[in-house]
Amino acid sequence: MTLQEFGLLVISILVSASGQFLLKAGALKLGKVTAGNLASHVLSIVMTPELLAGLFCYGLGAITYILLLTRVKLSVAGPSTALMYIFSVLFGYFAFHESIPGTRLFGLGFIVFGVVLVAWQR
Repeated sequence: MTLQEFGLLVISILVSASGQFLLKAGALKLGKVTAGNLASHVLSIVMTPELLAGLFCYGLGAITYILLLTRVKLSVAGPSTALMYIFSVLFGYFAFHESIPGTRLFGLGFIVFGVVLVAWQR
């Protein structure tokens, strides 16, 4: 993977992870969805800036991922996007004060190790 390709991957991952962060922030604003408030919540999605920004980030992440796919094999690009899970956990920990149990850290280590093995070129 060249430096440009790696840059596209990093941008795609960071923008998509930011989209997850914004969707979570917007979802917290909406509150819990029940059968009784489903219709009003669906309408509120369109009016919540964090949710709209999160959807925009997902779109931008998809565009950068498509650009990456024009240069890199899917068998490398696809698994490499799993690094987004690392950023999602970090966003959850720092922004939403979610705990990170040891088993989750262990699993994240496996993800990183797996991505390194998949992306490794001799």
